[in-house]
Amino acid sequence: MEIKQDGARQEKLRNVLLLLVRLGLWGDREEHNTRLNLTEEDWNDVFRLAMQHTVTGLAFQGVSHLPDSQIPPQSLLVRWMAETDAVERRNRKMNGVLGQLYNIFHEKGLNPILQKGQGVANYYESPLLRVCGDIDLYFNNKKAWDDALDFLRKNNITFTKQADEGISYRWQGVDIEHHSRLFDLYNPFLQGFVRKLEGQKGYRHTALSTYPSVIVTTPSPFLDILLQSLHILKHSVSRGIGLRQMCDMARSCYKLHGEIDSEEMKAVCKKIGLQRWCPLLHTFLIDYLGLPKDCLPYEDTAPSAAPLAEIVWRGGNFGQYDSMLVSESVAYRRKLNTIRSFMRNMHFASYYAPKETFWYFVQLLKGQFK
Repeated sequence: MEIKQDGARQEKLRNVLLLLVRLGLWGDREEHNTRLNLTEEDWNDVFRLAMQHTVTGLAFQGVSHLPDSQIPPQSLLVRWMAETDAVERRNRKMNGVLGQLYNIFHEKGLNPILQKGQGVANYYESPLLRVCGDIDLYFNNKKAWDDALDFLRKNNITFTKQADEGISYRWQGVDIEHHSRLFDLYNPFLQGFVRKLEGQKGYRHTALSTYPSVIVTTPSPFLDILLQSLHILKHSVSRGIGLRQMCDMARSCYKLHGEIDSEEMKAVCKKIGLQRWCPLLHTFLIDYLGLPKDCLPYEDTAPSAAPLAEIVWRGGNFGQYDSMLVSESVAYRRKLNTIRSFMRNMHFASYYAPKETFWYFVQLLKGQFK
C-alpha cells in the first residue's frame, strides 16, 4: 500500500484527505469551491491514504458533500462504498459482541469501564462509519481484575500478557484487551493523584447510539478527554499515531466541552506534565481537522502543529505504514521497531512530555524484555 510521490503531490493528496475528513466530521460547513483537479491515480492514492489512517468511512461521508463534478471515478466510488459497508457491518458485529460481554460480566458481578472505541463512536454523527479497532475494558480494582481472569481461564479462553501489564485475547472474532489502569500514565509519582481524580470524576452509563439496548460504562467527560490525550501522546512518542485517533479527540471535544471545567482541566494537565503537549494537540485539532477553538478543553494553543503532523503522516494508523521500520514477522522485530521509534521521537518527546515519556519508556522496557 505504499504511495509513491514527490513532495508537492504528497502534500496535495494529504490536503484532499483532510478536506474529506473535515467534511465527514462536521458536514458541509466549509467552502470547498476550489477544483481538486485529481487524476484517477490521485483519487486511488487518496483512498489508500484513508485506508492507512483508518478513516475510510469518515472520508467517504466527506465525498458525499462534494459537488458532482468533483467526486472520484465510478470504479473507485464502488470500491469505497464497499469498504464503507464493511466498516458498518464490522461495527454492528462489534456492538453485538460488546453487549454480550457486558451481559456476561454483569452476571459475574463485574462492571468494566469501556475505554475509547465504541464509546467514542457515540460522539460521531454517524457512529457506524467510524472504523473500529478492538474492545478495551478497564477493571478498576484488583478483585475485579482477578475475577475477570478467572472467568477467562474457566472458559479456556487463551490470553496473552501485554508489555503494559494488560492482557489480550480474541473472542467471537473480535480482539479484546483488559487493562488495570484507566490512563496511559506511567509516572509512579502521579498514580495517587490520578486515582483520586478518577474517584472524584467517576463514570457514567451510556447507551450505544445504534444499539440502545446495549448499556456500557464509560469514563466521565473530564476523564474521557484526559484519557484520549494521554493515549495519543503515548503512541506519538512511540510507534506513531494516525488520523482516526485525532478525529476521535476532535469529536469528543466538540460534544463534551460544555461539560468540562476548562480551568480545572488546564490545572490537571499542568500537574501531570502536559503543559506543552496539550497546546500542540489543540493546535492540530484546529488547524488540520477544523475543530472550533471554543470547543477545546482549554484555550491554550501552540504556534504550529507541524511537529505532531510529521508523526501523524509518517506512518498512518499506529505507525503501521512507517517505511523506516522493518517487517514484523517475528516478535523480536516488533520489539526492535518499538525501540527504534522511541529513539527517533526522542527529541519530540523530551520537549513535549519529558517526565511521562521517561517513565513510559521504563515500563515498556520492563515489559518487552520479560
